[in-house]
Amino acid sequence: MLDIEQLIAQIQQEAESATFPIDEPVYQAAGLNPTQPILYAGNLNGNLCIFARDLGKDEVHARQPLYGAAGKLVRKGLYRAIYGKQPDRDTDLQIVCDRVLLTNTVPYKPAGNKAYSEAVKKRFRPFIEQLLVLYWQGDKIITLGNKAFNWFAPYGAKGALKEFFEQSDRYTKSIQVTLRAKDNEGNLHQRLVTLMPLPHPSRLNQLYYAQFPQLLQQRLAEI
Repeated sequence: MLDIEQLIAQIQQEAESATFPIDEPVYQAAGLNPTQPILYAGNLNGNLCIFARDLGKDEVHARQPLYGAAGKLVRKGLYRAIYGKQPDRDTDLQIVCDRVLLTNTVPYKPAGNKAYSEAVKKRFRPFIEQLLVLYWQGDKIITLGNKAFNWFAPYGAKGALKEFFEQSDRYTKSIQVTLRAKDNEGNLHQRLVTLMPLPHPSRLNQLYYAQFPQLLQQRLAEI
């Protein structure tokens, strides 16, 4: 198996093979090549993965997922669950990366913060599959928002995730799916994981923003 840096290099090679919407000014301001993927942060040996939609401006500057306002809300919840207290400073929030994996459906920031098309997600899906099946060692995934949860639809029975998400108690229930990934030799690998969906912790999500910290703590108490 390739090491993780070789996987990241393959992602960049794919990004350079054909254009797609990348917020280039943000990358330039951060001193980063726009085709340089920001694949993950955290511990590949951790049992939990936090899976979000895509990167924002703060994530590009920090060169790690879930670092902006919504990401810090998640990190604060993780810190509280792990250490039983509120973090004193932002540097405390980095400590949670010792325990969890943070990643997205696509390892790039879209132009205008518009969600990437299914075609773009399909291009990068094999690499995210490899990350989750071949490199990460855990089996619990908290998804943030509809787009992140729906990314896993191909790994469940037909229509199963759609039916699950239509239930009113979707943010307290879980569903299992079998992820699949091919290695560089073409061998198929599989991993059974448990999806634990949550709403996206954005201030724009007025219905759930205030509830998110409690919903996150309930999820973390299950793990």
